[in-house]
Amino acid sequence: MEFIKYEQDGYVGIVTISREKALNALNSQVLEELEAAFDAIDLDTTRAVILTGAGEKSFVAGADIGEMSTLTKAEGEAFGKKGNDVFRKIETFPIPVIAAINGFALGGGCEISMSCDIRICSDNAIFGQPEVGLGITPGFGGTQRLARLVGQGMAKQMIYSAINIKADEALRIGLVNAVYTQEELLPAAKKLASRIASNAPIAVRNCKKAINEGTQVDMDQAIVIEEKLFGDCFETEDQKAGMGNFLEKDKEKKLKIVPFKNR
Repeated sequence: MEFIKYEQDGYVGIVTISREKALNALNSQVLEELEAAFDAIDLDTTRAVILTGAGEKSFVAGADIGEMSTLTKAEGEAFGKKGNDVFRKIETFPIPVIAAINGFALGGGCEISMSCDIRICSDNAIFGQPEVGLGITPGFGGTQRLARLVGQGMAKQMIYSAINIKADEALRIGLVNAVYTQEELLPAAKKLASRIASNAPIAVRNCKKAINEGTQVDMDQAIVIEEKLFGDCFETEDQKAGMGNFLEKDKEKKLKIVPFKNR
């Protein structure tokens, strides 16, 4: 792949969008490579994924305006679908995805970060949906995910005005969970990913599925989703190991680290 780099660090996969000269902007090739990278992740050996951008200036500066500038209506819709399909793949990926946002997260950059389960950023990060200033709407899910994350009022203000916000404001409105220095960001993401990976993988996956699917339906339906996924954890080796360790009264026999096996 030309623009997507992948690294395996224990149980953690690290996906880096590496188109630094273009501030990691998303064109068709980047989207295709990004989809292929996620398709290639081994879910038997990977329990969490970090998504970040190359360099210190930009996470993803947006979709490639040069590519979009000449599109017809039909081509524009197709480009939007391509981005949405990839971002939805990330959003529904079976294991947690952490966005380590190291700079500009504008337009498609903000949108791809919102497809991730957890967002943390560097103190120089800038967020925004500037599309109306370019004569278009957000096209990769921005009108939908931003409103769900920060509320309709704030989302409409950001989208209608095309005003960018800094890291501290993104933290205040709940768009990100934490802010770090550039040097601290990736280590913090790895630490969080490793903490997630240390827990029972089947349970973590089922939690993600329960939250994602449950928040799209009413409470009565959501509870049924949770009940089924809760029951699905039982009789697994992970459940037996986790509960067995908890119930073991002999401290010498207790396992300091439960050897979860993803089955």
